[in-house]
Amino acid sequence: MGKCYPTVSEEYKKAIDKAKRKLRGLIAEKNCAPLMLRLALLDPIKEQFPILSYADFYQLAGVVGVEVTGGPDVPFHPGREDKPKPPPEGRLPDAGKGSDHLRDVFGKTMGLSDLDIVALSGGHTLGRAHKERSGFEGPWTPNPLIFDNSYFTELLSGEKEGLLQLPTDKALLSDPIFRPLVDKYAADEDAFFADYALAHQRLSELGFAEA
Repeated sequence: MGKCYPTVSEEYKKAIDKAKRKLRGLIAEKNCAPLMLRLALLDPIKEQFPILSYADFYQLAGVVGVEVTGGPDVPFHPGREDKPKPPPEGRLPDAGKGSDHLRDVFGKTMGLSDLDIVALSGGHTLGRAHKERSGFEGPWTPNPLIFDNSYFTELLSGEKEGLLQLPTDKALLSDPIFRPLVDKYAADEDAFFADYALAHQRLSELGFAEA
């Protein structure tokens, strides 16, 4: 069954469009697409649009961050409601584990497919790991401010000084289902973009607009 998206007002839709323009301007000014969820950067813009829920606004920031850095247009549907309490900690995968763990987190817990797992891993083309948060330090690609398929080409080319390849990254190479997708995305950026956009949308809509 398809999604059943909530109806939002015209005023809300206009606020979404204006917030999108403001977010694009922020990225251009600060060169900060990989940091779009840093609250200190986003809060001044959110304050200009009190009508928007934080849930919609933060998802919109992620969509714009991908778009402005050369990535695909990720479908975005507004209407998320803010919750009184945050979700429990520890729902992200442990970067020190392998493919079974990825499937436990993204597949069993979130209902995402093997294709979604590999496509979403390609999002590491943007940004870098920070030791104080994950225990790992550094970018995955030579240009972490550009969204492209270089995560996969770098993964296939082997380890290089200054670039990360975490156990969860290497698991994509050794797993017989994940590996053909890595090869496919390294060879065909358009295929990666198409699958990434839908995987990003599915991840961003977990628990939202369920049929």
